[in-house]
Amino acid sequence: MTVPFALLPAGATAWGAPPADREPIHRETERLTLTALLAGLRAGRPAVATVTGPPGFGQNGLVRWAAHRAERSGLRVLRVRAARFEREVRHGALARLLAPLDGTRDDARGGPSDGPSDGAAARPVRDGGRWGEPPRPAGRPELPGLAELASAARQRPTLLAVENAHWLDAGSLGWLSALVRRSAELPVAVLAGGSGVTADGPDWLSLPAGAPDQVVARELRPAPLDAAAAAVEVARFCGRAGEPYFTAVLHEVAAGHPAVIRESLRQFAALGHEPVAVRAPELRAIGHGAMGDHVARVLSGLGAEVAAVVRTLAVCGELLDFAAVCRLAGVAAPGEARLRAAVEATGFVRPSAGRPRLDRVARVRVLEEMTAAARTVLHAEAAELAHRAAADDQDVAALLLGARATGAPWAAAVLRRAGLTALRQGEPDRATGLLARALEQEGDPRTRGRLSLELAVAELLSAPEAGDRRLGGIVRGPETPAALRVRSADLALGWGDAEAMRRSVAEVLPASRGRERDDLIALYWSADATPPDGAASFPPEVPALPDPPASPAQAGVRAWHLALAGDGPERVRELARTALAGRAAVGDEAGGGLFQPRLAACKALMLTDDHDEAEAGLTTLLAELTDRHLLVGLAPVLAVRAELRLRGGRTAAAERDLGAAERTLRPVGRNAATLAYLRAVRIVVELESGRLGTAGALAAAPLPDAAQSGDHWPGLLFARALVASAEARPQEARELLLEAGRRLLNRHHVNPALLPWRSLAARACRELGDEQEARRLNRAELQLARRWGVPSALAWAELCAGPAEGPDRPAALRRIVRTAAAGPAGPGGPVHTRALAEQCAAELAQGGRRAAAAALAELSAFEDATRPAGPVATRAHRLAQELASSARSCGGAHTLWDTLTPAERRTARLVGRGHTNRSAAGVLAVSTRTVELRLSRTYLKLGITGRQELCALLRATEGR
Repeated sequence: MTVPFALLPAGATAWGAPPADREPIHRETERLTLTALLAGLRAGRPAVATVTGPPGFGQNGLVRWAAHRAERSGLRVLRVRAARFEREVRHGALARLLAPLDGTRDDARGGPSDGPSDGAAARPVRDGGRWGEPPRPAGRPELPGLAELASAARQRPTLLAVENAHWLDAGSLGWLSALVRRSAELPVAVLAGGSGVTADGPDWLSLPAGAPDQVVARELRPAPLDAAAAAVEVARFCGRAGEPYFTAVLHEVAAGHPAVIRESLRQFAALGHEPVAVRAPELRAIGHGAMGDHVARVLSGLGAEVAAVVRTLAVCGELLDFAAVCRLAGVAAPGEARLRAAVEATGFVRPSAGRPRLDRVARVRVLEEMTAAARTVLHAEAAELAHRAAADDQDVAALLLGARATGAPWAAAVLRRAGLTALRQGEPDRATGLLARALEQEGDPRTRGRLSLELAVAELLSAPEAGDRRLGGIVRGPETPAALRVRSADLALGWGDAEAMRRSVAEVLPASRGRERDDLIALYWSADATPPDGAASFPPEVPALPDPPASPAQAGVRAWHLALAGDGPERVRELARTALAGRAAVGDEAGGGLFQPRLAACKALMLTDDHDEAEAGLTTLLAELTDRHLLVGLAPVLAVRAELRLRGGRTAAAERDLGAAERTLRPVGRNAATLAYLRAVRIVVELESGRLGTAGALAAAPLPDAAQSGDHWPGLLFARALVASAEARPQEARELLLEAGRRLLNRHHVNPALLPWRSLAARACRELGDEQEARRLNRAELQLARRWGVPSALAWAELCAGPAEGPDRPAALRRIVRTAAAGPAGPGGPVHTRALAEQCAAELAQGGRRAAAAALAELSAFEDATRPAGPVATRAHRLAQELASSARSCGGAHTLWDTLTPAERRTARLVGRGHTNRSAAGVLAVSTRTVELRLSRTYLKLGITGRQELCALLRATEGR
């Protein structure tokens, strides 16, 4: 009867029963197999078994357990633990294994020996006879020590237990293999445990393959511990069951590795913690450390070839196939299969079809074990191999980041492509690192200039101050090509530190000539289109914009100047079109014009109501910015297009552009002027969508102090005033509008098409009882609008300044509707829809129900009238209800029915007869969505809310 492991003294040796924490628990299958093997040995049946797996899976523990069981059951046990330092000593392990048979050891029980204690155990043995005797010259040679072993085994069945069999020297392993082949008549069993990580030595795992048919052969491979086994370990080390999440984290971190699980729990329990979920972060940290220490121990025991392959896998295992990894590691091709099996046997290399991969923790530890110089060289060699294998640019660039500059032409190109891809994917920090390394590798001056600009773009997002400095250095650099200087200034003025860039432009202007000088002057004034009253503070070396402009860039800026002044829309259109059609500066390989002047031209066309041309120009700008990876410039352009679409009554499209601009701006959010502009447009979009609460929250949210000095601050004040007016706070609305007007007038921005602050301030004055001030403001805006002469601005001014009531109001409103519809922005623009609503109300007030119904029918066809909670839709629905009520009181239901289109009438009749939307769509051969839209317009025009009222109205019109 064997003694239970738990009852053995704490100091029990490894060759006695294993201590409690070494007991091979969770290995029931393996222990049953070994128990059966020992039972057969006691009955005289020979056997051979191997126990293998990754290091730390308990192979030696199972061998020790079997040896202990064999001794307890009366079997003779010969044991040895192979050692790495004995690898080159012929028959070194064998000598220690068989030492008890010839009396070379004092310990008759055959105690453990991890190495030769006195030198005698490791003395070399010759092939042939007894130890120290010359080999037999003839016939089949006898194995040294075989006679003694056979004699001893016949007296008592014998187990040969070998630990760390992967370190057996070739002679000892050959002897054991020969013994297995000849053991059919001997009551001998060979049990070897170890791992397969030494691919540079003999294959000890082949021992069972050489056994005769009469010999029992077993190959045992302990599996990783499952979650249930991990839970048992938690209870064993911590004294209580662990919470499920705690156990799951342990199993995940250790990847089922028995040694790592136990070491992690040992350290965790030593800290006195409980195995609860809140302690999972501490457990995770301990587990990563334990796994790293295990990896380091395994690495220290690897053979030279395996270690080289593992290090190479840590650098580039995911990029190259295993054959390329072996070549890079300096291993000959014939050894690839053997090496692959060896590295996968480590336990921290995941096998795959073509590319074994190291676990993350193992990879970090392997790289830490390498010197910096070795890592650098290996990264460079791996990058070149990966490039030749046509690996992805991102992967090759990752290797190049770990290598020194190679000077190879392909390296800079790969790094640049990878950096631009990272920039497009919203990873500015990674893009900065890649482009900076590309700049180090690049030798061509022209390419270096382009790379410097692209690096500055990435830095504007990842490290704004560094980007500003780089752009300023490019602009001020005496050797900078003219085209690059102009492009850099163009970019910085739109996104970077505009004030610092204006100073840099003023600094280099005296030395510039020709087209470069003309474009720099245009860029200087594009940053502040019209100087405020303190214009004398501008540097005297910066000349004013010439008239006529000397370049397309100057034409775009000049068009914006004139548009803000509100004078000469035809001249503004001419200059803006010149700017948008202008060619690039000489020497600019990218083509196209400068961005800031063209953006100014698009904004000028927006104020002249040339919306199609402005939108085409903005779309072109967006495409060029994207193609040239200048993503920092997208937000301002998208914001302008959002405003343009909002002015055209396309609120949904404006909202999409605004969302894209906000996402582009979010990574840095440092450009205060653009932040204010986006906030202003967003507030108006929310108001037009009927989300007053959201608009109010945005209006109250703070912005950086720097935003107050920008060109867009008056627009934000205007948007806040709209919120105050919608919330019935006329006093606050008037103050905000007058402050916005003061700031605009200080910069000589008088065009009411920019912001109609006067008319809205007049409305607030009327609500506060100041009619005289209201009339003055309306007259001023009407005068400026007539001077500008653009339909949308003129129609809005006339709408606000016209009579509030009286018999002349419907006629005046019909004229205003025609004016608003005549411009490129309407029909459907905000001015046109609001004028239609006012016309409907005025016609209804004068008793003109048919004219009111026609105006309402026209209004309901536009997008903003169908937005459920928007102000236009709300007003249209209220007017429809008033019109319906008036028609019913006069028996005029037919008048409302006449406002429907033929398609709407057919749809309404089908629904009134009981058809569902789907069945009506089938009858009409249209989509269900089309039916829904027709019904929405029908309900709006008829002033009703649903099918029941529609059925009642159909009965009233029956027979028509």
